Amino acid sequence: MDSLENQFLIAMPSLNDPYFHKTVTYICEHNDSGAMGLVINIPVRISLKELLSQFKESSEDDNVESLSQRVLAGGPVAPDRGFVLHSSQAGWDSSLELGKDIMITTSKDILAALGTDDAPEKFMVALGYAGWSPGQLEAEIQQNSWLNIPADAEILFDTPIELRWQKAAEKLGIDLGHLSSDVGHA
Repeated sequence: MDSLENQFLIAMPSLNDPYFHKTVTYICEHNDSGAMGLVINIPVRISLKELLSQFKESSEDDNVESLSQRVLAGGPVAPDRGFVLHSSQAGWDSSLELGKDIMITTSKDILAALGTDDAPEKFMVALGYAGWSPGQLEAEIQQNSWLNIPADAEILFDTPIELRWQKAAEKLGIDLGHLSSDVGHA
């Protein structure tokens, strides 16, 4: 299977895993060693402002609107580890370009800039990540657990959290509510 990096995994309605039911996961890495991604539609009960208050003092320059966004539960692995998905902007420690308009940064230097004029234009913060061992994700796709599409920055940054699963499926031209959970092979 080709790499699924910079793609969305859309959970099929039949995926009954309590963590991944009706999720959209942005795949950051997929190779022979396995896969790593961030769930982009499960908010946690903390705002970005509340999270950042643990790292920096508030300032009058902070953009209150951008700090009111919800932090996401990126996955069940390492929930104490933070990831910032953001529009392209170089200059951060520990940044990796994932697509032409999407980067991931894992260093604390970006946290100090969030909510200020120095922040990337668009961003989201996730705690934890989803991980798959070698071949596991491919097997789950063959078992009809996931659909995949190329990542879309509009869904990632501009679509309300509660609509991301539906909007991602619409990119495929399907209504997930009408899909059967039966698996068939030709």
